[in-house]
Amino acid sequence: MKLTLISVALAAASLMACQPQTSETAPQKSVQPTTEKAPLTLVEGFDSNRFNIYTPVELTADLSGLSNNQKQMIGLLIEASEIMDDLFWQQAFGASKDALLTQIADPALKAFADINYGPWDRLDGDKPFIAGYAEKPLGAAFYPADMTKAEFEQFGADGKDGLYSVVERNDAGELELVSYADKYASELTKAAALLRQAAALADDDEFADYLQLRADAFLSNDYFKSDVAWMAMKNNAIDVVIGPIENYEDQLFGYRTAFEAYVLIKDLAWSERLSKYAAFLPWLQQELPVPAEYKAEKPGSDAELNAYDVVYYAGHSNAGSKTIAINLPNDERVQLAQGSRRLQLKNAMRAKFDQILVPIADQLIVPEQRQHITFNAFFSNTMFHEVAHGLGIKNTLDGTSTVRQALKEHASALEEGKADMLGLYMVRKLYEKGEITEGKLHDYYTTFMAGIFRSVRFGASSAHGVANMLRFNYFAAQDAFSKTEEGLYQVNYDQFELAMDKLSEKILRFQGDGDYAGVADWVAQAGAIGPELAADLDKLAAANIPVDIVFQQGKDSLALN
Repeated sequence: MKLTLISVALAAASLMACQPQTSETAPQKSVQPTTEKAPLTLVEGFDSNRFNIYTPVELTADLSGLSNNQKQMIGLLIEASEIMDDLFWQQAFGASKDALLTQIADPALKAFADINYGPWDRLDGDKPFIAGYAEKPLGAAFYPADMTKAEFEQFGADGKDGLYSVVERNDAGELELVSYADKYASELTKAAALLRQAAALADDDEFADYLQLRADAFLSNDYFKSDVAWMAMKNNAIDVVIGPIENYEDQLFGYRTAFEAYVLIKDLAWSERLSKYAAFLPWLQQELPVPAEYKAEKPGSDAELNAYDVVYYAGHSNAGSKTIAINLPNDERVQLAQGSRRLQLKNAMRAKFDQILVPIADQLIVPEQRQHITFNAFFSNTMFHEVAHGLGIKNTLDGTSTVRQALKEHASALEEGKADMLGLYMVRKLYEKGEITEGKLHDYYTTFMAGIFRSVRFGASSAHGVANMLRFNYFAAQDAFSKTEEGLYQVNYDQFELAMDKLSEKILRFQGDGDYAGVADWVAQAGAIGPELAADLDKLAAANIPVDIVFQQGKDSLALN
């Protein structure tokens, strides 16, 4: 759907920090509306200008070089992705899309609910915007609405912190695990059949093998083999990332994965430019500004960097702020053994740069440093962010758990913060080594600074938003930037580099120590928007700069019908 861009209302009060949860957290509130009356209406006092914080972008690509079989395959992959979209509605909202949207008469309100996959504003701290709905449960629909953290911690089931199950109550009212394969059997059976049809059309044997194994995984609930097969693909022109992948939606514990999909076409020229950087990962790991025990793990050296045009988003990847780069798989076993693949979504990245980042820089960065805002730097910073997910540490130093398990609901935000800082650290090291030759080092720092303002607008319900709030406040304390009398930001490059190294060490220590209490305290103390930054965000709103993008996409956009 196409939305008209008007003013953006992004009040600072809406960007509250994620507060640490205790084992006595109150039961989650029901996702069901408190009234059954239709049509559903806006919450009283909601600023309807927020309907327009997303600017429309059509996802298209040149398919002229593809065979008829490849075009048919893309159509099948889109159909399978649409099933992932339906499944994510069940996970995020607790019911189907139609259960909500058919009760909304106002087209603008319906479009906004569709973008947010429910009645909660994802870029405004998950505040409800439809009357009759309570606050969004931190555990979405992955856990019973009345379950406390204490009850879950006493739950003795093996695999209770697993990636591919929901927690429900049995007839006796006791907690039990239900695998995704059982919970969503009907939908996953249909999706598996579509992937098998696509595999029969694939002209790349490795891609066909991956599609078959991913179809098997939908039904077996074991995704390891398909993740390994996805890592093995080297020459496929078409790709698809599909299934339960990221755990950001589970803000209660950060355990459960959400369904999503991307349908992708490889940009061969840009991919060739990127291929050389993965070989430097072992060296970069050893150069990290942290004591040796925090970098003892060896990242897989088989990591790949590729650029793609994305032609379809579905599910979690399409909800609220849109992903522009991917680092997968998330299975720590695969990452340590084989590394990971980093996918740069070039067309979506370009849209965000042109329509959001450049206008932000024009409003907030001093004129003499605006020359350093470049797409190459934005692309590289984003790419190395994804590469940096493979650096650092995946398991706590005491060997008792993974970092994800130890830091629970704060793990995602800290991991995103780590990737931001280590990504920029990698840029600096490779630039100094002469491996990065495009532009100037100040381009990467200044573009990164402008990117903080872009990402902090995602709010406290986003791991990326929280990571940027923490970093902004840390950089401010370290004098990494200053502010002129005109209210514009100027990067202090020497202090900026020092702050990069110090913050990198701080995050890596938190992860290696599995210091849940320390991270929770940091988020509580430094994860909030201060009055000065709030005023700057209001300035962006007054300038009608969108917060993010919304896609017009599908077979019609690709002329596949």
